[in-house]
Amino acid sequence: MNVETILKTKGRDVVTMRPEATLAAAAKELHRRGIGAIVVTDDKGGVSGILSERDVVHTLAKSGPESLANPIAEVMTHRVHTCRLADTINDLMALMTAQRIRHLPVVEQGKLCGIVSIGDVVKYRLEEVEFEAGALREYVATAG
Repeated sequence: MNVETILKTKGRDVVTMRPEATLAAAAKELHRRGIGAIVVTDDKGGVSGILSERDVVHTLAKSGPESLANPIAEVMTHRVHTCRLADTINDLMALMTAQRIRHLPVVEQGKLCGIVSIGDVVKYRLEEVEFEAGALREYVATAG
């Protein structure tokens, strides 16, 4: 199973914001949408950063509530790890584990076309495991 398969089921919607948006606006959007990350895009729609719930919490703990007025460009992760439509679930698990990240924007030919979370990866991996277990049970039952 690959990223394209995941996006066919979950959809390709990605919540994005501009780097000059405030941390307060981003926090409200994270809460309103029930999501864990916002992709920060430049004026051409390219990925310039990612802002996670953890980024918000760390900033508030370190700098206090006055930091809510700051632009998200000051807080976001600038070095964004991304994935491609052809990447497998195993590729994503390895990258997310090695980099300790929970969200991967999906980029094809320089364009943002989706986002995959660790929850998406776990869900689809569990489905694969359940399918494999069912196939093995069926094989054992018919083999003798």
